[in-house]
Amino acid sequence: MPRNKSQPHTILLTGATGYVGGRLLNNLLEAGYSVRCLSRRPEALQAKYDDRIEVVRGDVLDPDSLDGVSDGVHTAYFLIHALAKKEGFFAEEMQGARNFAKAARHAGVKKIVYLGGLGHGDELSAHLASRREVGHVLADSGVPVLEYRAGIILGSGSLSYEMIRALVRKLPVMTTPRWTRVQTQPIAVEDVIAYLRAAADIDLEDGEHRIYEIGAPDRISYQGLMQEYARLRGLRRLIIPVPVLSPGLSSLWLGLVTPVYAKVGRKLLEGVRNETVVRDKRALHDFTVRPMSIRQALQHAMAQEDQNVVETRWSDAVSSLGQRSGIGGVRYGNRLVDSRSIHVAVPPERAFRPIRRIGGEQGWYAADLLWKIRGWIDLLIGGAGLRRGRKHPDQTTVGDTLDFWRVEAYEPNRLLRLRAEMRLPGRAWLQFEVKPDDKHGSTIHQTAVFDPLGLGGLLYWYGIWPVHAWVFRAMLKGIAGAAEAYKE
Repeated sequence: MPRNKSQPHTILLTGATGYVGGRLLNNLLEAGYSVRCLSRRPEALQAKYDDRIEVVRGDVLDPDSLDGVSDGVHTAYFLIHALAKKEGFFAEEMQGARNFAKAARHAGVKKIVYLGGLGHGDELSAHLASRREVGHVLADSGVPVLEYRAGIILGSGSLSYEMIRALVRKLPVMTTPRWTRVQTQPIAVEDVIAYLRAAADIDLEDGEHRIYEIGAPDRISYQGLMQEYARLRGLRRLIIPVPVLSPGLSSLWLGLVTPVYAKVGRKLLEGVRNETVVRDKRALHDFTVRPMSIRQALQHAMAQEDQNVVETRWSDAVSSLGQRSGIGGVRYGNRLVDSRSIHVAVPPERAFRPIRRIGGEQGWYAADLLWKIRGWIDLLIGGAGLRRGRKHPDQTTVGDTLDFWRVEAYEPNRLLRLRAEMRLPGRAWLQFEVKPDDKHGSTIHQTAVFDPLGLGGLLYWYGIWPVHAWVFRAMLKGIAGAAEAYKE
């Protein structure tokens, strides 16, 4: 039964830098909860949320670091998975869950909420078996556990969605093995968050382990998901079934054509031999959440992808997927990222001044001739070029045009994010963020993001990467020089 919320309580959240955990954190804050986050790298969370959350340093694999973490906590969310670990991830997940649950029990935590995986039978893949066993390990501690079991999570930036998206966009002809026709019951990430949020207000009996299976109202195969995505995008794709192609071999192929590492893809694909469908529908009885259909979930993910993809940006699921560095920048999911930072010995308001004046007559603080050439090329191929300039030399608002960019987000003295409107084989963003640092000055972070469209997009990015790298580096130095040269 729902608890009396007249007495507020502290929530402990793990996995707050991950895809689901990050969204849940925002939701809990909007609902007015006091949230404490456990993180191995607390600096990033603290910088982003300031004093809106309490962040403590700790690692579930280090029991000593968990001392006191759960003190005063009523509900603890366990959203940690070791999917990206090369080997031994099963043992690591068990140990982490055991340490966390033990600390929660000693602190008197009233409930642990865990997000596990769907799947039935005794021959589950290692990935699904690990998810299942973590739930039992948590419950064996004696702390009441509310466990959700979900299959594919559909949302812009989710691992499964990005895999489907990359396959359909890059491959006009696909050979699909037998495992792609196994039935699954995905769920929109928004519905997952709604269920997780609702769990905060549920009371459990001592030692209770309550399990809910959650999913969309309809079922589909992995092949059906790809076909549905193609239809919604207006793409024609030829799918040719093949009798034999193991998940192991498929994962190596996926590692070449999608953002998914082969090691991560293999763990995921080994589980597709199991149907991941909802058999127990108690969640529909005990909660008011009514999950959207698969089609609606895909449409919603696409809308977020098209309009607000940079809002959750490249940090989504970084802890699960990891990142790949090399020529062309760092790759997060399907997106290519060039991120740089520089310290300036001036306060944030001075460091931000050249940023808010960027573009138009002021220019881009480096390689102005190259920017002009890019503008001329854009005009020749039907783009806006640099002719739009900017409306005001020293004022910026969301929606303004800056040459062939448009302002997507703006926070005075802190953040400027631009979305490219030049002709490109993909989508691009350029972001500047200023933060005070412990050197009595400021750090300027400059990040360029490119979301390539197919092979043409990749050839474009890597083909001009040497020029991009030089321009981005020179531009950041130019901005820093302008900030330090500016006199009050």
